[in-house]
Amino acid sequence: MTPCLMRRLRPAVLLWCAVAVALAMSGLGVRAAEPKGELRLFLELLARDPEAQDRAYREIEKRWEPAWIAPLLDVAGLNHDERIFPLLRRRTGEKRRDDLHAWFDYLWARDYRAPEYYPEFKARTHALIDPRFAEYFAADRAATIRLDEIRWGGVKRDGIPPLKNPAMIPAAKATYLRDSHVVFGVTINGESRAYPKRILAWHEMVKDRIGGEELNGVYCTLCGSMMLYRTAIGGQHYELGTSGFLYRSNKLMYDHGTKSLWSTLTGEPVVGPLVGRGLKLAPLPVVTTTWGEWRRFHPDTQVLSLETGHDRDYGEGVAYRNYFSTDEPMFSVPTLDRRLKNKAEVLALRFGEPTARPTVIAAEVLVRNPVFHGRVGAQDYVVLTDKSGANRVYESAGRKFIAEPQDRVRDERGHLWHPTEAALRAENGQTLARLPAHRAFWFGWFAAFPETELVK
Repeated sequence: MTPCLMRRLRPAVLLWCAVAVALAMSGLGVRAAEPKGELRLFLELLARDPEAQDRAYREIEKRWEPAWIAPLLDVAGLNHDERIFPLLRRRTGEKRRDDLHAWFDYLWARDYRAPEYYPEFKARTHALIDPRFAEYFAADRAATIRLDEIRWGGVKRDGIPPLKNPAMIPAAKATYLRDSHVVFGVTINGESRAYPKRILAWHEMVKDRIGGEELNGVYCTLCGSMMLYRTAIGGQHYELGTSGFLYRSNKLMYDHGTKSLWSTLTGEPVVGPLVGRGLKLAPLPVVTTTWGEWRRFHPDTQVLSLETGHDRDYGEGVAYRNYFSTDEPMFSVPTLDRRLKNKAEVLALRFGEPTARPTVIAAEVLVRNPVFHGRVGAQDYVVLTDKSGANRVYESAGRKFIAEPQDRVRDERGHLWHPTEAALRAENGQTLARLPAHRAFWFGWFAAFPETELVK
């Protein structure tokens, strides 16, 4: 299922279509694995036998428990049965309309505890879409996030295919790019690469070796974030992929070894055997800029070739055109913060001690202040914003800078400094390290980090 189709169909309808096809083609009924008790009751709501469905609805109505809201909403997303919303209104007293998003909002606003069989229920029902999905939700898997907030994104595992060691071409041969086209720029150990947004929007993940390091770039299209991670922790390499699921509209990855689910925004496992082991992918700096500016800074850069091995329309702005043209999220989140528009861009600062409060800066603030000073925890920093709107963050070590011509800044002692992808370099040889940061949509970042400090 492609992002084009995902744009055109509401998630509930999309789920229903996928499950209907799966049930019709697989020949599997919900009784095949002989589930028992309440689990069997809810699975019968997806049965092809109308009498079994009717019995299940009558029993649920009679024995109502508030813990049943989450499995009922999952069923509503899977079979689009019009009886579920009236049932919820009768049993909860809520007057919400027949809208899956509205009822998820109701659920997520409460201190909700799902039934103990909920992981198995989620595994069985989503396995109808892709049998491999069952691996994510085994009953004995630890989790740091609510499973009822994990929603299917509309594709099978790696259905949005990652690019692995993709073909690269020199800047001079990238005739398909115009200077105004958006790219994600990366420099590691002196090696520069550009990943055009128009290509990554179709793939959302690139696995590459840059400057001798194995790295994973993850572009969460829905939350507007391009992140770059080292894939090794303590000498162990983690091969990551696209799980097919979202958490609060943010992409969830999975690792090939344990099938644990990983947060894209934190780089940590959130469901599965790796939870609680203290694992966290190290974020690296990435800049969102224009092809013209990136090429000017890095004339020796390599850039993605259009020869990806996949048949896609890689035209500028083609992928997710409708999504980017509105301010509405595609999937609901627990809370929207109206201090900024939902898809207003912010710069997320990915440094500071673990106890430091998450901090983002509104992109419009940085456009007005191309040299911006701040502090996260004990870390002083300066953000430099070039004429393309690209942001680079550096340690400031307490220095104050002012802008100078030719992309330079001057400190209060009169020293000139030149920004590079690795560090801010002074003419006298001093350096201030680059700090990891990336752009994000405000709604997606706030959904993941509601305690965020917003600079606006």
